[in-house]
Amino acid sequence: MMEGLILPKSESGLDSTVEIHRTMKRKMALSNCEACGCREAKYRCPGCTKHSCSLPCVKRHKSESGCSGVRDKAAFVPVGKFDEMNLLSDYRFLEDTGRLADGANRDALIHKPISNKFLRFLKSRARKFDLELKFLPIGFTKRKENTTFFNKRDNKFFWHLKLIFPQSHTEYVARRVPDDRTLDEILNLYIHPTESDPTIRQKLKVYVLSSCTQKIFMKVENRKSNSLRYYELDSKKSLLENLKNKTVIEYPVLHIVLEDHFHQYVGLGQAETKEGNEESSAGIPVKESEEQEEGEIQDDTDGVKAIGQQYVIQTLNPE
Repeated sequence: MMEGLILPKSESGLDSTVEIHRTMKRKMALSNCEACGCREAKYRCPGCTKHSCSLPCVKRHKSESGCSGVRDKAAFVPVGKFDEMNLLSDYRFLEDTGRLADGANRDALIHKPISNKFLRFLKSRARKFDLELKFLPIGFTKRKENTTFFNKRDNKFFWHLKLIFPQSHTEYVARRVPDDRTLDEILNLYIHPTESDPTIRQKLKVYVLSSCTQKIFMKVENRKSNSLRYYELDSKKSLLENLKNKTVIEYPVLHIVLEDHFHQYVGLGQAETKEGNEESSAGIPVKESEEQEEGEIQDDTDGVKAIGQQYVIQTLNPE
C-alpha cells in the first residue's frame, strides 16, 4: 500500500499577515522615540500617535504632555477613510454611552435631594464669615471632589483647594487647608526654593527660578462665559480674608500667574480696552468713568441723541 503524502498547507495568508506586520514595524522604526530622541521607536501612543521606545519613555511622554494614552473614540474620520473598524468603534461607543446613562439612572444617589443638612450647615457658617458658598447638584465632578468641612471646635473652615499653575501646565489639589493660613504659606509647599517638595519643585521650576513677580487670581462667579473677570488676591492675607464678600462654588480655585501673563486675567471693574478716553464707531467719546463691563445694560440717552443729531445733519446736508 502506498503511503499517503502529507502536503504542506498553504501559508500564503500567514505570509501576507507577517509581511504586513513587518512593514508596519519598518515604518515605525524609521522614526526615533519622541521622548528621548536617541532610540528607534517601538510603540505608538493610541491617544496622540506619538512614538516611544520603552515603558519609561511612555510614562515620561504622559507626564510631560498630559496625554492619557487613551484613543479618542470621537475623533473625526474623513468619509474616504471610514471603514468597518471605524463603524464598529462608533457602535461600541454608542453602546458604552447607553450603558453609562442607564447606570446613572439606576444610581440612588442621583435621585436624592440636592440640599441636605450638612450643606445647609456649611452655607450658614459661610454667611457668618461674609462668604457666599454655593453647591452644585449631585453627580457633578466638583461636587464629588469637594472635601471642605467646618470644624465647630476650632470655629474654622478646612478647605478643599485647587491650585492652577498655567505657566507650567500643572495643577494640584490641597485638602484640609485651614482658613487662617496665608496664601504665601500655602504656596511655599509648592514653589519655595527649599521648603517645597523636590518632585513638585521640579515640575514648577518655571515659578521657582523666575525672578518675576507673581499674582494670585480667582475667577468671579455668576458671570457670562464671554465676560470673564478675576479677583486679585492678597498673598499676605489669610485664605478666609481673601474669600470674604465673594462667591465660591464648591471650593476655591486659585490661579498663580507670572508677570508676563497678567494681561490674560482681567480684573473686576477693569475694561478690556486701552486706558484713557476712546471713541466709538459712531464718533461718540467714551469716558473712563462711564466704562461698563461686557454684558451690562445702560440707559445711554445722550449717545442716542448724538447719533440722531448726526444722522439728521448728514440727511439735510448730503455731501
